[in-house]
Amino acid sequence: MASTQVNPTRMELTRQKKKLVTATKGHKLLKDKRDELMRQFLDLVRENMALRQKVEAGIQAANKNFVIAKAGMSEETLHTALMAPKQEVYLETSSKNVMSVDIPVFEYKTRTADENDIYSYGFAFTSGDLDDAVKSLADILPDMLKLAETEKACQLMASEIEKTRRRVNALEHVIIPQAQENIKYITMKLDENERSTQIRLMKVKDMMLEEAHHYKEKRTGYPVEVETE
Repeated sequence: MASTQVNPTRMELTRQKKKLVTATKGHKLLKDKRDELMRQFLDLVRENMALRQKVEAGIQAANKNFVIAKAGMSEETLHTALMAPKQEVYLETSSKNVMSVDIPVFEYKTRTADENDIYSYGFAFTSGDLDDAVKSLADILPDMLKLAETEKACQLMASEIEKTRRRVNALEHVIIPQAQENIKYITMKLDENERSTQIRLMKVKDMMLEEAHHYKEKRTGYPVEVETE
């Protein structure tokens, strides 16, 4: 049913038609955007699952090496070896726009380029398992940052997909049908008004013709046949 607030005028009919055209174009664009977002979202989800499995496997291996190292070393020696880190990591954040979604990008830099700076202790009183644990954690760092970046991107894209889906549904089930119903209602009212106007004009014409014939009868004194269409 058309909205009762719509005025059945030709100006309003033109406005509703323009609104329908705009809503139809917007609906198509938003559907295309939603489909592309879904495609990229699924790719990110698959990448996220692979990264999570890799990171979890790396952390599990590092924990295993730490447990073995702790079993072969005293707790004081282990804490002393890891007390003062030698290497430093600087994290830089930026963003990139993907389908109107600002996705974070993480980049890191180390204080020095020497790979051996990850070991903050001497090798004389520590076990090789501790070296393996530290090395495995250092190797998994880029994947951990990439995993954090991918998970945040998935969250942002999922939120944007939900917003786009709601807009598509609003256009498809509310705005477009309402505009179509308004156009139908206004067209029907305008047609009714046009028919009523034609009927009134025909009646006025008949009345004028009848008055003209009566006037002729009075002037001539003879009856005049009234012609009707």
